Amino acid sequence: MALELLSQLDSAKTKFYHFTAVVISGMGFFTDSYDLFCISLVTKLLGRIYYHVPGSSKPGSLPPNVACAVNGVSLCGTLVGQLFFGWLGDKLGRKRVYGITLMLMVGCSICSGLSLGSSPTSVMATLCFFRFWLGFGIGGDYPLSATIMAENSNKKSRGAFIAAVFAMQGFGILAGGVVAIVVSAIFNSLYHAEPYSVDPHGSTVPQADYVWRIILMFGAVPALLTFYSRMKMPETPHMTKVLHIEIKELQQEEHAHINKSSSFGLFSQEFLQRHGKHLLGTATCWFLLDIAYYSQNLFQKDIFSAVGWLPSASSMSALDELFKIARAQTLIALCGTVPGYWATVFLIDYIGRFAIQLIGFFFMTVFMLVLAIPYEHWSRPQYNIGFIVIYGLTFFFANFGPNATTFVVPVEIFPARLRSTCHGISAASGKLGAIIGAFGFLYAAQNQDPAKADPGYPAGIGMKNALFVLAGINVIGFFFTFLVPESKGKSLEEMSRENKDEAEVQTSRV
Repeated sequence: MALELLSQLDSAKTKFYHFTAVVISGMGFFTDSYDLFCISLVTKLLGRIYYHVPGSSKPGSLPPNVACAVNGVSLCGTLVGQLFFGWLGDKLGRKRVYGITLMLMVGCSICSGLSLGSSPTSVMATLCFFRFWLGFGIGGDYPLSATIMAENSNKKSRGAFIAAVFAMQGFGILAGGVVAIVVSAIFNSLYHAEPYSVDPHGSTVPQADYVWRIILMFGAVPALLTFYSRMKMPETPHMTKVLHIEIKELQQEEHAHINKSSSFGLFSQEFLQRHGKHLLGTATCWFLLDIAYYSQNLFQKDIFSAVGWLPSASSMSALDELFKIARAQTLIALCGTVPGYWATVFLIDYIGRFAIQLIGFFFMTVFMLVLAIPYEHWSRPQYNIGFIVIYGLTFFFANFGPNATTFVVPVEIFPARLRSTCHGISAASGKLGAIIGAFGFLYAAQNQDPAKADPGYPAGIGMKNALFVLAGINVIGFFFTFLVPESKGKSLEEMSRENKDEAEVQTSRV
């Protein structure tokens, strides 16, 4: 009976509900990416507002420890949230936990913009506090959204639906840039200021303090719009809304006849034999990918400045600088990031997860080497556009590649009772890589000449060598992909071997 019902789930036709689920679950990822990446847009502005040094030839910038905290604290929260909510989703059910993560994201997005204090240190401390809990809520969205979408999909189009949920991340990154462009343009037209080189103090108008707050708080809007719909989503074990099939009989049957061989835990020898290699593969690939991906994403502005695509900070006012940084990142998102996500959506159920991940890691390596080897060539002003095009291609193949597949695969290959937990572990491993990327790249990419490094930073290995390191990380990710099985066209029960366990239960009854 159980196998028959699960077979019906896998062979069911795609319905309107599936697309609704993509939007509802995907809007969480829209908010996730908006909140995680919009901070990189406003860090320069925060430095100008709160860390201006009178008489300095350069605008104020966040001290190294503050910059690391502001950029990385939400990633720390995300890591903890992925582990905690991944485990909780398997214990209490997906739906019961799903609303908690959304409320955390909404509340902490708003509170981040309301960060107050009597000194720059207190403002940054308050901001970091709320950014941590924002990340905690975001972390829960990873395993829960992936699991809900996987368990609501048929095996024919499951990969596309899960990838579509994750692809909303691209629109969130794009929205962050657009919101920053619009807000900075409006304030700049109302409160125009001279460049820093002309008027160091006046180049940052007092009203700029509202700009970064508005940008951060806007992240709450899309989450609020889907709150009611998310609360009305059915729990996945009772998929009556999808197929109008009553599953209660199935649940009672499984509780009454559970087989010991199919009840192994996460830390059991049975799990290690069946899925230990798979968990190592999913966790390691996500870890390596996020080192490279977050290094690129969070510090685009520094890379653009290093190759001369952005004017020097002293030649712009604070709001001009924000506008130009946002415009550059929006262009990369529009031309590289978003198309890469949707190429995965359209092709994942045709060419498979394994092939897409290998293609992505391979071309990320190739294009980073193309940037790194002749780096002095690309740093000349006349070749800036070529650098940006190739740099954009690394984002395309990150998203038409491991950034999407590392999200999809962990939710397809582990048993249902451990599915959310294992996805959370894999995702948390990725966020550990993101933390290394966020903290490490900031220091590593500093100029090798101490006199040319950013104020407060020691000399690093330089942008060229940093790109070589990222290319090497992608090579390692390419080979670890071979630990991950292909799940294209297979049911969740086939991949987790739960169909074999159920068959053994059936045989034991006879």
